[in-house]
Amino acid sequence: MRHISLCKSIAIIFLFEFFAVHAQDFPYEKIALDGKMFYVYHVKPGEGLYSISRTFSVTADEILKYNPSIEKGLKSGQVLYIPAKDIERVSTLNDSVILQSQPLISNQSRVTSFDESHTFKHVVSLGETVYSIAQMYHTTVEEIYRYNPTAREVIKVGQVLIIPQPKVVEKEKEESYRYHTIMPKETLYSLARAYSLKPEDIVAANPGLSEETFQIGKTIRIPLQASSEAYASYDRQTQQVIHKVKRGETLYSIARQYGVSVEEIQRVNSLSSNSLRSDMELIIPVIASPAGKGSQLAEEIKTNLLLRPNKYPVKVDVIKVGLLLPFLDETDKMHFRLQEYYEGLLLAVNKLKDQGANIELYVFEIGKGNDTKKLKSLLGTMEMESLNLIIGGVSDEQIKILSDFSKSHNIKYVIPFSSKNTEVLNNSNIFQVNSPQSYIYSKASSVFMETFRNDNVVFLKVKGKTDKDDFINILQNDLEQNNIRYRIVTIDNLLEEKLLPFLTTNKNNVIVPTSADAAALQQTLEALKKIQQDNADYTIRLFGYPEWQTYDSRLKNDYHKFGTYIYSSFFVDESDSETKGFITDFRKWYRRDLMNIYPRYAMLGYDTGLFFLTALHRYGLNFEQNIHHLRVKTIQFVFNFERVNNWGGFINTGLYLVYYKPDYKVVKFDKSR
Repeated sequence: MRHISLCKSIAIIFLFEFFAVHAQDFPYEKIALDGKMFYVYHVKPGEGLYSISRTFSVTADEILKYNPSIEKGLKSGQVLYIPAKDIERVSTLNDSVILQSQPLISNQSRVTSFDESHTFKHVVSLGETVYSIAQMYHTTVEEIYRYNPTAREVIKVGQVLIIPQPKVVEKEKEESYRYHTIMPKETLYSLARAYSLKPEDIVAANPGLSEETFQIGKTIRIPLQASSEAYASYDRQTQQVIHKVKRGETLYSIARQYGVSVEEIQRVNSLSSNSLRSDMELIIPVIASPAGKGSQLAEEIKTNLLLRPNKYPVKVDVIKVGLLLPFLDETDKMHFRLQEYYEGLLLAVNKLKDQGANIELYVFEIGKGNDTKKLKSLLGTMEMESLNLIIGGVSDEQIKILSDFSKSHNIKYVIPFSSKNTEVLNNSNIFQVNSPQSYIYSKASSVFMETFRNDNVVFLKVKGKTDKDDFINILQNDLEQNNIRYRIVTIDNLLEEKLLPFLTTNKNNVIVPTSADAAALQQTLEALKKIQQDNADYTIRLFGYPEWQTYDSRLKNDYHKFGTYIYSSFFVDESDSETKGFITDFRKWYRRDLMNIYPRYAMLGYDTGLFFLTALHRYGLNFEQNIHHLRVKTIQFVFNFERVNNWGGFINTGLYLVYYKPDYKVVKFDKSR
């Protein structure tokens, strides 16, 4: 896919909206927030606040002012908004924000204006795709493309997308939502007033909302109800103000001016559409604050306390866990894999019991594939309703049913195998163990940049193989964004001869095949061995894929000759004492060896059980509030759960960088954080 960045001359006109362009003299995106210009900057590995402030000629205090979440430290890849002092202040005209001295040209059909009552802004996060964003907001990929034509080519972290407002109706609770992108100076208190809601209502609709996540550019859900009572003021009186519409004003801009919702203005004035005309008089139901500023300040402080979730463990005497899997499904020998998963989970239960945990494990056969009758019949049982944790579901149909059940009964739900299901995007109780490829690829690219940014990078193109195209596109795009040069050589019978001119003696030469194909890897290794034999001055490193750990041991021996690195969400260190202990216990209890498959299902069951049972035992039913503090020594999978948005669940973004050292030792580095 061809990389296309935003044109330097782009100008998109909005009122108090995000504005993204490439600077003419600084290689960073710029956005307009509330009339001020900011650079969008992604923190690089090892960077400190002082070095960033020097880069942009601003003080550290100025950066902290607009990015309060970094008071606890910077993280690689974190997005910062840096005040842009080298640009003239943007002006507002007819509810528009225009970058001064920029030509009025846009790659989105010249200048396009969108009604904020029907759209909102989404800032792209690491690992997100257009499809996942569409699923998150209950819209379609084509709708996102319609509002964001350049998204057809590529989207990148920090990019701002325009998303159409949906009307989402949850069938069980008959609730609907709209979405709101947090703007400068907005607080939970001011948003509650603007939408005539209690602050508690907004927090309840966004379980992930906290002082750290209530940030400029973040999106939250606003709960709505079908009746007009949804907008009745809470604990406040309103006074009516007459507003004469000026040329260019919109319902959204007027609503923001008075701190009320668009829908409230429409209701009071019986407006059937969003169209306004100049000199039109509108009744604005402004919320009165008779108690004065002191009372309002006190309520602001009180409201902000809602953003501090209760981290005190809510513990239970007995931890009740349900394992629901199609144990009798013999398709592709699935029943053997699921049996091993169960056996590994039992070993984790046994270990936690040795540590003092009181655990009851309920195991259910749920039928296979699309047949959900058995599963549905289980949901009405007392055992299911009493569970603290559900693990299971294989098919999308099973996962959907279990997701709805976990949501309606407020039970934590672990999806152990699927990486493509999207239930996690809108269910705050879900923990998805198997990372979507988009998250793995994005993080692997970041790790590559951190590890090899000063090296000579050469891609070896594997003809006819497209299995890693998505990863290669992300990596090459990141290299280009960081002005890091790379070369591309096609693998063929002349590989050795063609590769030599692109190697250097004054840097490490990092070779990246564009496919995980075993035959291409073997051809690459043979060529590299000949090059190294004839040219001892070259230092060659090989970078590759999770599949490589499953290949023949003869290939693995060659990995060490080039200090090979692979990225993977799973890896087993056979020499580790914990791993040896697990294998010994497995043989002792089940009198057989583990199945020779990757990943090892018994180890996946053990790691998953160990992590979540430890979380429940240590931090109680609300363990998600402390999940970033949880450290568990797993033997195969690395876990690092991050909430996908303020109202959704958690996805495992854990990643290892595995290094096959020249001394024939293997080291795995946890690159999750």
